Amino acid sequence: MAQHYDVVVVGGGQAGLAAGRQLALDGRELVVLDAAARVGDAWRQRWRSLRLFTPAAVDALPGMTFPAPRNHRPTKDEMADYLEAYAQAFALPVLSGCAVDKMTRADTGFALTVDGERFTADHVVVATGPLRAPRVPAFAAGLDPGVHQLHSADYVEPAQLPAGPVLVVGAGNSGGDIAMDLAPYHPVWLAGRATGRVPGWLDASCYQVLPHVRTDRGVGRAVARRLAGRGTPLVGIGRADLVRAGIRRVPRVTGVRAGRPLLADGRELAVRTVVWCTGYRPGLGWLDLPGEVPGLHFVGMQFQNTLASGIIGGAGTDAATVVAAMRRD
Repeated sequence: MAQHYDVVVVGGGQAGLAAGRQLALDGRELVVLDAAARVGDAWRQRWRSLRLFTPAAVDALPGMTFPAPRNHRPTKDEMADYLEAYAQAFALPVLSGCAVDKMTRADTGFALTVDGERFTADHVVVATGPLRAPRVPAFAAGLDPGVHQLHSADYVEPAQLPAGPVLVVGAGNSGGDIAMDLAPYHPVWLAGRATGRVPGWLDASCYQVLPHVRTDRGVGRAVARRLAGRGTPLVGIGRADLVRAGIRRVPRVTGVRAGRPLLADGRELAVRTVVWCTGYRPGLGWLDLPGEVPGLHFVGMQFQNTLASGIIGGAGTDAATVVAAMRRD
């Protein structure tokens, strides 16, 4: 027999937990289905040296401050532990190890299947975020089999790569961070369009403005369009930092020639490893629904409502927006 809830939240990361707390405050009977074995694992499983690019003061969810100095940039494990503590502090009903295989319409609203088990709900909040399915260009298949390839989702530390030159493809925050992590151990090229730079000295007060800048009008809309087209600016890493680390900046990769990465300027690079920092797709193939459906809501997607949507500091605002919309369903 199916387990029925007023609301099922799919995803137990920061967006899902923020939504869960807001729904609980609203008196909703809910469950949070999380594919990870443990709350926070999406952060724990990222590369070892990763730090958030936002300061601790804006890395908290509603109702619980982040336990670190205001302008400290948390490590991935600190963020993971915070999320786990948050779920425990508010007794959020998270079911871990529950990856949704399929969701369809049902007489009761929605039906979700998890490893043969069925859940039904009047409302569903999809909080899996924009970083679900790693994206790699199709031409990557043409690289010589001797070139080791991996996506940033699978990168852990320099020691996992074979000896030799590394090409990091994608010059956003992930690409910049991974290139800097690799530079002491490998010759490194960093390929991609310049995305701009946010100075590392910006403190928390600057980031606290973002949840108040809507993306459906004025400056917020213009900034969101620009960032969507060019990528997120590097935070704290500048050209001088790359030069000091011995990292060589090269144009974007446009294809493959003779089994080697081909740059926009016509050069081929002889490398041993390519790390694809080329982003993700939302990975919503499990949704078997006919387009927009009443009762279905999303939270945590990039620029969904404000310039902070998609990052931790915007999760609370977006969750409140979703719950308000749910009251109107």
